Amino acid sequence: MKNTITLTKRERMALRRRMRSRTGRAEDARRARVILLLAEGRTWDVICEHVGCSRGFVAIWRQRFADARLAGLYSRHRGQLPRPSTPKTEARILEATRRRPTDGTTHWSTRKLADKLGVSHMRVARVWTKHGLKPHRLDRYLASNDPNFERKAADIIGLYLNPPQHAAVFCVDEKTAIQALDRKDPVLPLSPGRAERHGFEYCRHGTLSLYAAFNTQTGEVLGKTAERHTSEQFVAFLTDLVVTQPADREIHVIADNLSAHKTQRVTEFLQTYRHVHLHFTPTYSSWLNQVELWFAKIEREVIARGIFTSVKDLARKLMRYIRQYNKAPKAVKWKYYDPTRRIGS
Repeated sequence: MKNTITLTKRERMALRRRMRSRTGRAEDARRARVILLLAEGRTWDVICEHVGCSRGFVAIWRQRFADARLAGLYSRHRGQLPRPSTPKTEARILEATRRRPTDGTTHWSTRKLADKLGVSHMRVARVWTKHGLKPHRLDRYLASNDPNFERKAADIIGLYLNPPQHAAVFCVDEKTAIQALDRKDPVLPLSPGRAERHGFEYCRHGTLSLYAAFNTQTGEVLGKTAERHTSEQFVAFLTDLVVTQPADREIHVIADNLSAHKTQRVTEFLQTYRHVHLHFTPTYSSWLNQVELWFAKIEREVIARGIFTSVKDLARKLMRYIRQYNKAPKAVKWKYYDPTRRIGS
């Protein structure tokens, strides 16, 4: 049998382009390489060794090229087209997806559900995509059980949107148990194509708490560090807050329901300073306290990747951040988009 094939210049260019393509199908490149090697007069054994194929593969595509030239190198059967899902099949998949697996696992995968129903796992994936189902994902929520949620929330939102004239509104809270972590290994700095790297091992030097009062009108923060978060420390911080304001100014303080905020010492403080008014957020509603947004900021920018050689070093860096932040503070632009809708609905 004659092995060589005569190619036109146009056919040779098309085959070479197909063989070198980085975006085409790999099988098309293999067929083009076989035909080019045959045109060079190579034997079938050499072609099989170079291409990594069988003699039958060479025979099939040599004959197809001889019969139809370039058009013969295309596959005649490129796989089965996906079958359209019938409403009955979709309903079976959707109903089974909403039921928990019976093998003790918590959720379905496409392959596990496909084996259960006797369908293709790609069909399961397409049905899930069509109906927006993502069994592998889990969202968490926290519902307030406060019977006076709407009244308390409306009170706090009113202080944000329409504060009393000539009064100061502060969001107060404490960030507790901040760890002074030091790294045992050197920090490898940022470089092109590589992120900053910290060693896995670290040393604990203790913890402290950070008290912060966020001025809702100016965005300024009054901060103070403490070894513990007790009622005495909270009252002492409120006293520091009062000193920073004019003597006759009304002060509204928004705080959460921590037990240290509701002790007898706090009550005595409020009786002494009649112009200070304490407003409590509803239970499990810390998102209503704007200082939590500022705590998230200092966590990202100082604490999470910080290296602290001692508790004093941690306190020093926290207070330095607060001083730098207060040079250009930013208030929170609090908006309630639909006043006609029930708060918390």
